[in-house]
Amino acid sequence: MLRARDAMDRDYARPLDVPALARIAHVSEAHFTRTFRAVFGETPHRYLQRRRVERAMFLLRETDRTVTEICYEVGFGSTGTFSRTFRDIVGRPPRTYRREAVAARVPTCFTMAWTRPASRPSAD
Repeated sequence: MLRARDAMDRDYARPLDVPALARIAHVSEAHFTRTFRAVFGETPHRYLQRRRVERAMFLLRETDRTVTEICYEVGFGSTGTFSRTFRDIVGRPPRTYRREAVAARVPTCFTMAWTRPASRPSAD
């Protein structure tokens, strides 16, 4: 499970699916999904979405790239899906998040800890 999670952390922007992740973990697809959820508290799909949104949050705060550019850079296939997922995880749309982002410079480790989206139960 750790190998698959590490692959998602490392290659979050690439298209990753359950069969590929199960092969990395050396288990069947069904076993992978059940075990991943039991170990990490969320489905592999939701974990990958959250990792992508975390990276998008950083890019929204630290760069002047457009929301569309960021959407595709972090691995989402459409801006609609990106905006909906971002809002579900963060609680506000990407443009609002960017406007409200704190302008003061604080150490990255504090920013990441403070802004890390909480894992919410989902209906995946």
